[in-house]
Amino acid sequence: SIGDPAINLVPRRMIREAVEEELQKINSEVLEMWELVLDQMKNVCEAFFTDDKEKAWEVLIREKRVNACETKLDCDIEDFMARFNPVAIDLRFTIAMLKIITDLERIGDFAENIARFIIKHEEKYLDDSLLEKTRIREMADCVVEMLGMSKTAFEERDIAIAYSLFEKDNVLDEINSASTDALAQYVGGHNDKLAFCLDFKGVILRLERAGDHITNLAEEVIFYVNAAVLKHTTDKLGKDKALMHKLRGEDNEQADGC
Repeated sequence: SIGDPAINLVPRRMIREAVEEELQKINSEVLEMWELVLDQMKNVCEAFFTDDKEKAWEVLIREKRVNACETKLDCDIEDFMARFNPVAIDLRFTIAMLKIITDLERIGDFAENIARFIIKHEEKYLDDSLLEKTRIREMADCVVEMLGMSKTAFEERDIAIAYSLFEKDNVLDEINSASTDALAQYVGGHNDKLAFCLDFKGVILRLERAGDHITNLAEEVIFYVNAAVLKHTTDKLGKDKALMHKLRGEDNEQADGC
């Protein structure tokens, strides 16, 4: 049944056309928000490694657009669900979109936090040895790449790309874990940099958390496309094994079908 009683008087074909039109509108708006957040992360990472405070300010200003996108999409999706009472794949799509825009907004927040770090530290903070030891450039490049890949996975409904993001997230976890010792060693030779290193660790943590939210995006793409719920697998190694098992199963099915 349809949520709005007036819609019951409309031919089913017209209802379906209206549903498809609304779904396409939501899809387009989500992609626009995704692109905006991707630009934010690209710009803040570039600003970080060039100490470009003007670009950091631009990221701060554009963060309001990210928040506005989330608010509008949240309203649009809730309105769609109230009007059309979606079921099956349409319901999975709307649920996935609500979760996706929340994760995108959080990634936008992390970009804003990094921009504030750049603006806060007036002195030259780029130390080549520190950047090398913490592998933060590798980390930033990985986050930007993952965010772009997640958008592609959604656009193309490609779950293989979505699955590949879990392995990349392991790299971010590894770098984050090793960075604490690297920063401790750096402080040992630069006693005046303790407060700075605490803030620097905050940047690393935000990049690592951004990676976690990108894997959430991948999970929602998989949920929408395959109806496979991955969030219940809390053990990271167990999740990786489950994903590999699923991929092998799909490969075997394709081989049987040839």
